[in-house]
Parts: sequence; C-alpha cells; structure tokens
Amino acid sequence: MRVRALIFDLWETIVDFDPVGADAMLRAVAARLGERDDAFRERWAAFGNDRYVAPIRDALRRAGVGEDALEDVCTIRLDHTRRALVPRDGVVETMRELRDRGRLLGMVSVCSEEVERLWPESVLAGLFDAEVFSCTAGLAKPDPRAYLACCEALGVEPAEALFVGDGANDELAGARRAGLEAVLIHRPGEAPIWPGLESWDGPRITAIPQILELVHEEEA
Repeated sequence: MRVRALIFDLWETIVDFDPVGADAMLRAVAARLGERDDAFRERWAAFGNDRYVAPIRDALRRAGVGEDALEDVCTIRLDHTRRALVPRDGVVETMRELRDRGRLLGMVSVCSEEVERLWPESVLAGLFDAEVFSCTAGLAKPDPRAYLACCEALGVEPAEALFVGDGANDELAGARRAGLEAVLIHRPGEAPIWPGLESWDGPRITAIPQILELVHEEEA
C-alpha cells in the first residue's frame, strides 16, 4: 500500500534529548525545593509515563512540589524546554520535501505541557499536519490509541502510515500493534539507545533525511 503519511516521535528522533541540560534542570528544581538532588529525581521518575499524561502542575504536586515553589519549578522546566526544542540537522528541509511529495505528516510525543506550550514559537511549528501530545491526549505511547489518534487526525488508515522513532517506551512495537509500519532511527556509528533493538527486524535510518530514500524504495 502506498505510504500516505509519516508520523514522527519527537525526542531523539527529530529533536536531540539534551542530557546535560536535563541534568542541570533537575538540579535547579531540587535546589529550589531545598532538598537532595537524587531525592526529587527518584520521586519524579517513579511515575513513569503517567507524569506526562496529566497537567504538569498536578504531576509536580504528586512529586512533592509545594504550592510555594510550583510556579518557579514550572519556569525552570519551561526555560529548559525552550533551549532544547531545536530540530536536528535536515529535519525542516526533509519535512518540507515530504510535503512537496504529497505526504501527510504527524508527530506523536510523550511529553509534558511545556513542549505543547512552546511549540508555536519553535521552528517545528507548521511542519506537521497533526500533532498528538500525551499531556493533552491523556495517553502515551505505546498505547495504540496515541498512534490511531494521529492517523485519524491525518485522515489515513494505519496501514498507510509509517512511524519513525528511536524506540523509547516500546514505541516501535506499539506502532506495529496499532497497524503501522515502524522505522527505527539511531545515531550513525552507534547502537540503538534502548535494549532489545540491536536486532530490530524493520527498516532503520541514522538521519532523518534518509527517510526520503526509504519512502521512495518502499513504493518502487
């Protein structure tokens, strides 16, 4: 079947995850709370993806952030996300080329609401025909409903779409369970980040522009 749509993950797919910046952000949050860095990290991590399917203030309250510090912590997180929300090389050009070729584009991300709030001011705004943010949708990959919501917004059947991601959150298998083909992306010269993907049996790329050739090959 002809590929009508491509749906992309966000972090480590079209935008680099910044571990140094994320570490600094978490240390700044802990400092604002006046507690040990590792204590807050453990509480925050304990919620898993659940922390990204609720309003950020509710998630932070559950992690022990008091009302007196809530807005300061939100500002710290917002500032970090603003610095991090920068597309990888070739992403903007590739998305424009795909659209010129008549493809529909979607984005599905497991993220807190800072990403959605800052999206309109990023260079990524306007590149996609549909975006599904877990914080708004109230569900996160690998829940099939996340992929299906994006397909529905794009007006395509799952079998007509490719999902591209680095494999976090079991998202590649999740895409397949939802009826999409899945494409693994990892850095050139490096193994995939997540365990179990070394033997991935589906398509893979090491840079977003390579998706242009992959789509061409699939339809040749």
